[in-house]
Amino acid sequence: MTPDPAAASAPAPARRAPAGAAVLRADVTEAIRDAVVEELAAVGFSKMSIEGIARRAGVGKTAVYRRWKSKLHLVLDLVGAFAVDGLPVPATGSLYGDVRALLEVMSHVLRHPVASAVIPDLLVEAARNPEIADAVRGALLDGQRRMAEGIVSGAVARGELAEGTDPGRALDLAIGPLYWRQVVVRDEVTGGYLDDLARSVVAGLTATPPTP
Repeated sequence: MTPDPAAASAPAPARRAPAGAAVLRADVTEAIRDAVVEELAAVGFSKMSIEGIARRAGVGKTAVYRRWKSKLHLVLDLVGAFAVDGLPVPATGSLYGDVRALLEVMSHVLRHPVASAVIPDLLVEAARNPEIADAVRGALLDGQRRMAEGIVSGAVARGELAEGTDPGRALDLAIGPLYWRQVVVRDEVTGGYLDDLARSVVAGLTATPPTP
């Protein structure tokens, strides 16, 4: 049989998208995220449910599960919106300047409305649930540790800190007081407070430990 030239040159029919490959609407995703914040504020993480989130968002449970496989993954996605992972390590040229820049970033992060609604609840749950603890550690701490490591290594290279200075200790000295004041006590955090805290962190890192 002789092939039809017209048929050979005709464009191939468009392939249909496979069943189940529905496009996730951005407005629905945003409505679900808003509902999570409202649900957390109303009942807390432990009592929060996919059903309650879907009801607040005005969608079916399937719409939630298409995007996240559990409420933990949903909340961690929100946490990722204000995590510092991916931000550049401060490089001001001095230990004080780098610590002060880190504090400025973290203070901004902790002012995020999701932070005040989510982080305290997640930390309580993390103390009881190893899976949540590992997930929270990855979402919240990895980026901060990377920044602390960069700050300490830069200060060591400049001769401002001794070789072997623990970046974890630097992070504890910097973020611990800030978290306590801003999230737990909910007191005002001013530029002057961040200046003083940065000086205290530098003093703590550079102080010579007493001889036992």
